[in-house]
Amino acid sequence: MKNQMSKQKGFTLIELIIVIVILGILAVTAAPRFIDLQADAKESTLNGIRASLQGGSQLVYAKAAINGLLKGTEAAPAMVPLRVDSSGDAVTISTVYGYPNAVTVTGNANVVEFVDLDSAKFNITNADTPEGNFIVALGNAGVETGECYVRYTNALENASPIITVVATGC
Repeated sequence: MKNQMSKQKGFTLIELIIVIVILGILAVTAAPRFIDLQADAKESTLNGIRASLQGGSQLVYAKAAINGLLKGTEAAPAMVPLRVDSSGDAVTISTVYGYPNAVTVTGNANVVEFVDLDSAKFNITNADTPEGNFIVALGNAGVETGECYVRYTNALENASPIITVVATGC
């Protein structure tokens, strides 16, 4: 009689447990990165708003240059007529050195008109900011954490506006 040794097919119980433990360790170390997708989405939205503010302010500057209105200051802003709304009504944007004026954000009108932001989804305010600044925060509740917004700082005579994203608290 021939004694045939049967070859093992598959995993042993110990090998299976070791693989499960290793997968568990990988999941625990990788999970926080994937769980934080909401913060990444908020930061991406803020970066999109920054890009819209930059593009919109460049368009306002171009229109101001065409109309010869580049010398407006915070004390005496120039008024640049634009045609930006869907009904074709003329909208006037207050400018400082040809760029949109942060000080005239009252009622969201200046920013909403040149960037087309939905004031129901974003809080646009110059309250509690240094003079010549406004912020755009996600949601209409305001800047809750104080660290999840886009800040627009008025242009200076020889410099375009400074638009920064603060996303550390998203």
